[in-house]
Amino acid sequence: MRFRYPYIAILVAASATAPVFADPSLPGGATTTQFQDANAFSQPASNLDLEARMNFSIGNSFFRNPWIAAPATATARDGLGPLFNTNSCQGCHIKDGRGHPPLPGQAQAVSTLIRLSIPETVSTPRAASDGVVAEPTYGDQLQDFSVAGVEPEARIQWDYEYSNFEMWNGSVVELRKPIIELTHLAYGPMHPDLMISPRVAPAMIGLGLLEAIPSEDILANADPEDANQDGISGRPNTVWDGIDRELVLGRFGWKASKPTVEQQSAAAFFGDVGITSTLSPSESCMPAQTSCVEAPDGGYPEISDELLGLVSFYSRHLAVPARPDAAEPDVVAGEQIFTEVGCAGCHKPNWQTGLVDSPALSNQTIYPYTDLLLHDMGEGLADNRPDFDATGQEWRTPPLWGLGSYQVVNGHTQFLHDGRARNALEAILWHDGEAAAAKNEVAQLSEDKLNSLLLFLDSL
Repeated sequence: MRFRYPYIAILVAASATAPVFADPSLPGGATTTQFQDANAFSQPASNLDLEARMNFSIGNSFFRNPWIAAPATATARDGLGPLFNTNSCQGCHIKDGRGHPPLPGQAQAVSTLIRLSIPETVSTPRAASDGVVAEPTYGDQLQDFSVAGVEPEARIQWDYEYSNFEMWNGSVVELRKPIIELTHLAYGPMHPDLMISPRVAPAMIGLGLLEAIPSEDILANADPEDANQDGISGRPNTVWDGIDRELVLGRFGWKASKPTVEQQSAAAFFGDVGITSTLSPSESCMPAQTSCVEAPDGGYPEISDELLGLVSFYSRHLAVPARPDAAEPDVVAGEQIFTEVGCAGCHKPNWQTGLVDSPALSNQTIYPYTDLLLHDMGEGLADNRPDFDATGQEWRTPPLWGLGSYQVVNGHTQFLHDGRARNALEAILWHDGEAAAAKNEVAQLSEDKLNSLLLFLDSL
């Protein structure tokens, strides 16, 4: 039997008359946590009952603790790899927050991964259930770690090229863009038309609330033909639902390529840790990788439906921290500037969640600052790698909640899909395409107004 939510959690029906919170200082509504320290992203939704908190704790254990290679006596945690990027979910989502790119010249990427694919052609068609056409020898994700007896696929050499952006007053902001080189290819050369996309692990907070937004509400904000002529043409990504076996709205991942938290979790277990599930039943070994194919496994499936459900429950119910400075005059002024320059056109401030199987997540007014749609961000941010309906220049609008907590939680402020931006201003200045007008407005702001805008972003 498939558990979309742990069985305990669905015994209590969500109430249609649950209280509705509409307070920007509580971005997760009643789920919001008041923690502001280094563990701020690891707190359960504040409105979980005792039984649900038990499920949260069990899910946390399997999210946080490392998996080990098979065969092992700890059969509930064996099956790591044979090829993998990390040995635990927490290894990428550090303290349930953001990962970071490697240092220049670092041979292995921790909390960062490289997506791989080749162009779709008549001779290499894309299956309806796949967002991309995998590289034929290495698959759709490079794995630079392995268990004993298996060669890791490659080493990742990470460097940067630098450019300058000039603000209206003549001040210069240095920008950097990653340059990736794949070396020590263990299983032969890659396809000559290889497409790669570096990805930094995003924060885990508020995922269940984003999942609880009704699909029709998200689709109502889409404007693929820019009918209102505001220069913004958000599009939904239509992706494969591996449970219901149909195409549905995508919400999760940098290109909105997964429809639910559970399926995002299963895909991460498979691609990142090398753990099979009923959603990803085969080891992540390509035919040419014979040592991977012949390596011992942890049984089938290596993570059971029930445990995957508990990890998904944990992921859904990680709380968003409160915003204690939300009402400060400079912060309020910064939010007004955020709206005036056009940022809110994609980073939609608030949503109402619907009635879902989790009572804690139902009927909440939330402030994630995202529309969950795809937007063309221009050539500078393009990875030139399509994924389902997303083009090589399109990215899902990332939520901004928790933005001001990354320094405390993760010790850095490296933003965007590949961590190239070292602060919020750099992230803004990389915007182009549909966001070019907003970026240019920001570049023209007076020093006082720019500081207010950045103060607002830091309050999120």
